[in-house]
Amino acid sequence: MKTLGLIAGSGTFPLTVAQAARQEGYRVIAVAHQGETDPGLAAYVDELTWIYVGELNKLIATFKSAGVSDAVMAGGIKKVRLFGNAKPDLRTLSLLARIGIKKDDSLLRAVAEELASEGIRIRSATEMLSGLLTPKGPLTTRSLTAREEKDVEFGWSLAKEIGRLDIGQCVVVKDRTVLAVEAIEGTDETIRRGGQHGREGAVVVKVSKPQQDARFDLPTVGPKTIEVMAEVGATVLALEAGSSILLEKGLLLEKAQAAGISVLGR
Repeated sequence: MKTLGLIAGSGTFPLTVAQAARQEGYRVIAVAHQGETDPGLAAYVDELTWIYVGELNKLIATFKSAGVSDAVMAGGIKKVRLFGNAKPDLRTLSLLARIGIKKDDSLLRAVAEELASEGIRIRSATEMLSGLLTPKGPLTTRSLTAREEKDVEFGWSLAKEIGRLDIGQCVVVKDRTVLAVEAIEGTDETIRRGGQHGREGAVVVKVSKPQQDARFDLPTVGPKTIEVMAEVGATVLALEAGSSILLEKGLLLEKAQAAGISVLGR
């Protein structure tokens, strides 16, 4: 049986990846992060080991002892954990000192290189999950207004620029005015913050970074995203087709239809 390592972060994405991998005939060896990963992951994998953020040696030892040569990263690790719940070992501290700049992708690439030096290759989860990628075009029946179309266009270029600067992947706009830019708090809190300023009718745009490495942190939304948008009266969710992931797609679109939210792949 083929063996796949799973480096699990937060949310439902690790569970989705694990389930898909097992359906493809993989034995799944997961490393989960304390304070981040859903304990329910245990039901979807063959072996589960818990670590704290920064315990790189333990992660590598777990995979090597299980014969893992290919692994995927799924789910986010909140940046705030790097300043609180992390327990970096000497290997991680050495890596951080070596790369200097602590941008998301720089850190993830450095971790991938460290794993590669031990014979563990990081693959893109989308190799097994192409069906979760956002298709092009409208995904719900509600049509955009002329104002919303202009806001999507306006927000798109801004989201690409903050992505290029490695700040975030999401912006909230209305009337071609920026209401919120994603930073350390993540997408849901960005939407809440933007919605408070925009009242009804805010437009949410979430894209991949121009320099996006498909192995790490592809833009991901799920039913919870729609719930937060409905909570603040946001009316449009624009995603990058082919480069963003829809979790629980059927439920997500059902909730969007019920809330009168337009979802589209661009």
